[in-house]
Amino acid sequence: MTLTNTMRILAGAFLLFSTASASPQGIAFAYAPERGSGVCTGENAGETLECARNNCVEQSGASPDDCAQMTWCANAGWSVGVGIMHKEGIHWSEFSCGWPTQESALAAGAILCDAEHREFIAECTVGMLWNKVGQEFPMDSDE
Repeated sequence: MTLTNTMRILAGAFLLFSTASASPQGIAFAYAPERGSGVCTGENAGETLECARNNCVEQSGASPDDCAQMTWCANAGWSVGVGIMHKEGIHWSEFSCGWPTQESALAAGAILCDAEHREFIAECTVGMLWNKVGQEFPMDSDE
């Protein structure tokens, strides 16, 4: 193999790798209070958020207007969802995504639930965990 052919192969491999890296798999979440949520993965933020909203509608039976598009991460990584109860009784879910490991996602959930920094929290629970392809995992699972 000549140096020119080797360079062509390397250039092609680099182009293929850089193209794949330019469009990372993202993850999106939608949420309908007291009804349910939806999650979806994809490369386009708008399409993936809409997919999550549609999944929320299917899962919860809520209308599209009730399923709010909550969070998008361009690099899905590991994601966590927490349920929060305010001292005044209202409750909601928050999502954090793009974490490199399951452990770091769970740590992010613990921070979201840290009442020392969020004095309004009456209760908070890390309730959901997803891998980079949007697959939900039990809290004690390792991939």
